[in-house]
Amino acid sequence: MGGTVTLDFTKYPIPTQAFIGGRYVDCKNTEKHELRSSVNDEILTTDLQWASAEDVDTAVAAAESGFAAWAKVSNTQKRDIMVKFSSLIRENAPQLTWLEAVLVGKDPRIGNFGINEVAELFIYYGNIIHQFHGQVQTPHDDGSLEYVIRQPFGVVAGITPFNEPLLTFAMKVAPAIAAGNAIVLKASEQNPLSTLFLASLTKEAGFPDGVINIFTGGAEAGSALASHMKIRMVRLHGKHWVGKLVQEAAARSNLKKVTLELGGKSPVIVFQDADLEKASKMAAAFLALNGQGCLLGTRLYVHEDVAPEMIARMKGIAEYMGTGLGSNPLDPSTITSPLYNHRQRDVVMKFIEEGKSEATLLTGGSSFGEKGCYVQPTIFINPSKSAKVLNEEVFGPVLTIVTFKDEQEALDMANDTEYGLAAYVHTKDLGRALRFTKDLQAGMVSVNSAMAYDRTRPFGGWKRSCPSKFPSLK
Repeated sequence: MGGTVTLDFTKYPIPTQAFIGGRYVDCKNTEKHELRSSVNDEILTTDLQWASAEDVDTAVAAAESGFAAWAKVSNTQKRDIMVKFSSLIRENAPQLTWLEAVLVGKDPRIGNFGINEVAELFIYYGNIIHQFHGQVQTPHDDGSLEYVIRQPFGVVAGITPFNEPLLTFAMKVAPAIAAGNAIVLKASEQNPLSTLFLASLTKEAGFPDGVINIFTGGAEAGSALASHMKIRMVRLHGKHWVGKLVQEAAARSNLKKVTLELGGKSPVIVFQDADLEKASKMAAAFLALNGQGCLLGTRLYVHEDVAPEMIARMKGIAEYMGTGLGSNPLDPSTITSPLYNHRQRDVVMKFIEEGKSEATLLTGGSSFGEKGCYVQPTIFINPSKSAKVLNEEVFGPVLTIVTFKDEQEALDMANDTEYGLAAYVHTKDLGRALRFTKDLQAGMVSVNSAMAYDRTRPFGGWKRSCPSKFPSLK
C-alpha cells in the first residue's frame, strides 16, 4: 500500500540555505519551513530557509557584481565553464535524482531523462555563444556606417515550478548566462532541494561569484523579484493567476520584460487511420510525472470509428500503470510517482470528485494508500461541454476522452480552450497532418509522437499558455 516505503533521508545532506554570491548563506528572514515526503509523509527537514524581500535585494546586488565579472570572461571561457557545469551535473546525477525521489517521489525514468536534458541544455547554449553576432549595414551615400550589437539585459530573474525544477532551471539559466546575463532564481518552495544543491556545482564549474544566485521563498520573494527596479527581465513557469501578478508587478515597477509559460490543456487527436497501438502508447504520456506536466495531452479526441478500441487500450494502460502506485522511487523498476506535494493531491482529488458528476468515470477515480500523495490513473469519457475536467488544467493523472465525426469537429473541439501550449495529432495521412496542424491553436504541434519539446526550437504557445504565434511541427 502507498506510504509503506521506508526511505533513508541521511544518504546525502539536505540543502536548506540560499546560494548568493557564490556561497551558501543564511537568509535574513528567520522564517523556516518543513518539507514532507510525498512518498510516505515523513519530514525531511524543518529548516528550509525562506527568503524575504531583503534577501532578494542581497541577491540582486550579488548578481550585479556577477554580471560585471561575467562580462570580462571571454566567449570561449564562458563556453568551457558551461560545458564543465554540464559534466558536473552528470557526475552528480545520483544525488540530484535522490533529492527529488525522496521528496516528491519522482520515478527513475523521469528523473534520469530530466538530468540528461539539463546537461544537454548547458552544452547546447554554451556552444552557440559564438553565434550571438551583431549586424553591420553597408555604407550609406554619405559614407556613414551603421552597425547593430547585441547586449545582455544585465540582471534577470527566474521562478521555477515544482514539477520539473531542474529542467526549468536550465531553460531559464542556460540561455540567460550564455547571452551574458547574471540571474537571480527563486526555486519552487515545494521542490527546491535539487535546485539548491545544483547551485553548489556552479562554483566548481568556474562561474564567477554572483552569476547564478538561488533561494526559495513565498509570495513576498516572488513579488520582490517581479517588482525589483534593477531586474530587467523575469521568466516564470507557473499558474496563469501567478503570471498575471508577475506582469502587473513588472508593469508597475520598471516595465521589465516578462516571459511566461502558464500551463496547458493539450489535445491529442486520433484519426481513424492512426496506428492505434502506437497512438495509445503516445496518448498514455498523460501519466508521465503522474500527470504533472504542462505539455502533457490530457484531452483525447478519438474518431468514432476507432473509439471503442482506443478507449479499451487506454483503460488497460491506465490500470497497468496503477499497479505501480506505492513503489519505491529509488528502485530502477518503478514506473510511476505520487503527486509531488500534498496540496496538489488535494487539488487533483477535488477535480476528480467533481468530474464524477460531469462525465462517466471509466477507470480510477480514487486516492491510493494511507500515506503519501498517490492518486489512481483516472479516465473520464463523455464529459459535458462545460466539465472542469475537460476544460481546466488538473495537473494530475486525469484524462478525458471525447469522440468526433470529422476533421472540422475535431478541430473545433481541440481549439475550444483558453490554453494553447501543445497539441498531438495521430494519422498516417501526411496531407491531413499538414492541413490539420496548420489550424491548431497551439505553439508546439507533434505528429505521431508524444513529445512536443525540443531544445533546438522555441518553447511557447498561444492564448493563456504563453505568447507565441508560430506553431512548430515535428
